Amino acid sequence: MPESTGALTEAIFYILLSLYRPLHGYGIMQRVNALSGGRVALGAGTLYGALSTLVKKGWIEPYGEEGEDRRKEYVITPPGRAAVEAEIVRLEELLENGRDIVGGEMK
Repeated sequence: MPESTGALTEAIFYILLSLYRPLHGYGIMQRVNALSGGRVALGAGTLYGALSTLVKKGWIEPYGEEGEDRRKEYVITPPGRAAVEAEIVRLEELLENGRDIVGGEMK
């Protein structure tokens, strides 16, 4: 099991999910919006601050060559995938415990 990363914010979780394929900033914003059903709408400042943090953590990395006619793209790394997997396990535990409690009270 991967080392605990702590709870991820919803925005970080969706940013990481969106980067299972290389995307540039605007593409990430669109993908996060679609994945969250419109619940998470990232502003440019929030997104680029998050991308910088995720690069520093080693969870994402620049992808391909940046050029005059090419936007900077990012892609998730193996440690980033491990963070997503750990978050899914954490969320599944929350659901299971919540259902056990709610189901137990309703019986």
